[in-house]
Amino acid sequence: MELQGKRVRIKAKGRIFEGIVMPSFTDCLVLKLDNGYNVGFKDYEVVEVIEEKHIAVPTPKLEKREGLPNVKIISTGGTIASRVDYRTGAVTSQFTAEEIAGDVPELLEICNVDAMLLYNILSENMTPQNWIELAREIYDSIKKGYDGIIITHGTDTMHYTASALAFMLRTPVPVVLVGAQRSSDRPSSDAAMNLFCAAKAATSDLGEVVVVMHGTTSDDFCYIHRGVKVRKCHTSRRDAFKSINFPPLGRVDYPSGEITWFVEERFRRNERELELRDKLEDKVVLIKFFPGMKPDILDYYYDNGYRGFVLEGTGLGHVSTTWIDTIKRIAEDSLVVMTSQCLWGRICDRVYDTGRYLLKAGVIEGEDMLPEVALVKVMWLLGNYDLEEAKKLVKVNLVGEITPTTKYDVV
Repeated sequence: MELQGKRVRIKAKGRIFEGIVMPSFTDCLVLKLDNGYNVGFKDYEVVEVIEEKHIAVPTPKLEKREGLPNVKIISTGGTIASRVDYRTGAVTSQFTAEEIAGDVPELLEICNVDAMLLYNILSENMTPQNWIELAREIYDSIKKGYDGIIITHGTDTMHYTASALAFMLRTPVPVVLVGAQRSSDRPSSDAAMNLFCAAKAATSDLGEVVVVMHGTTSDDFCYIHRGVKVRKCHTSRRDAFKSINFPPLGRVDYPSGEITWFVEERFRRNERELELRDKLEDKVVLIKFFPGMKPDILDYYYDNGYRGFVLEGTGLGHVSTTWIDTIKRIAEDSLVVMTSQCLWGRICDRVYDTGRYLLKAGVIEGEDMLPEVALVKVMWLLGNYDLEEAKKLVKVNLVGEITPTTKYDVV
C-alpha cells in the first residue's frame, strides 16, 4: 500500500507512534509526528492507516477596532506563508494573508488588519516587474490612508525587494518586509514572532522601508533593519539577517513589543511626501569576479544591450588588469559600478595601481553599498535618469544606502 501522505499508526521499538508518512529517499519510513518533528523507522509494523476527512478551515474574519492604527498586509508568498506538502515533503506557499494574520491573534491587539494576496510565489521567482507591481500596490494603499504596510515575503531575495521599494517609493509611513526561516507548522517556526514584531514596527514612527526578522536564535527580539543595508547571511538560522556597514535602526522586544531605537538618522513618519517612481531598467547585470575570469563576459552583456554593470570585485574593489581595456570601451556609454566581495568595509580604488587604472577607465566606486543594493540602484537610476545624471547620482546617498564614513565597530 502506498503510505506517503497518509496518517498512520505504527509499532516500533516497543511503542506506538502516530503521524503522517513523509517522502523518504532511503528504505526507512519517515513519520511526521504531531509535535512537528520527523522520525525515521527502519523496523516497524503498520498497525493502522487512519482515514481522515480534510475539513476546510474557515478564513478568519478580521474585524476592525476603534482607536487602533490600520495596517495593510500584502502577501507575496514565501516560507512565512507555507506549510509542508505531505505528498512531496516540500515546503510550499499556499496560505492567504488572512490566514497568516489568523495564526497570530496578538496581531489584532496591535492594529486593524486588511489583507490581500498579491502573489503566492517563492522569492527566487520574484522579478523586477513584480517589484514594480508591489510598489504600485503599496503606493495605492498608502493613498487610501493606511498607517503602515506589512509585506510577507520569502527570505532568499527579500533584501532585493526591500532595496527596490526603498528607491521606488518615498513613503511617509512604515513599509515593513517580514519573512520566516521555518514554516509555521514547525515547532521552531519564527513566523509568529516575526509577524508580531513587524506589526509593532509598522505602527511605529518610522517613515521608510525596513526588514524585520529575528535578532538571535532565541525568541527574545527582532531587529529593524534599514531596507538598503540588510542582507541574508545564513541559509537557515533564524537570525540570518544582518545590517551591513550600518547598525540596525532598532529592535522590538518579544513578547512586550517595546521598541528601542539605535539610530537617530532615520526617516520618521510623515517626514516625506508620498511619491512613486517605479521605472526600472532591467538590462543591468551583477558580475562576480573570480581569479582567471575573462573580460568577454562584459562583451556578451554589452553586445546584448546591457548598459548597467555592477562588478563584485575583490577586497577594496579590483578585477584583473586584463579587464581594463574592455571596461574603458563599454564605460563610454554605460554605467559601471564597483562593489566588493567583502561584506563589511567600502570601496577604495586609489590605494593600488589596479584601482587607479580602473577609475581612469570609467569605473565608479560603489562606496559601502552591498552588490545587490548597487544592482537595484543602477536599475532604478537608468530607469529614471539619463546616463550622465545616473553616473552622478550613483555615488549620492539617496535613501540611506551609502554611509559617509566606515565604522569598524559595526558588526
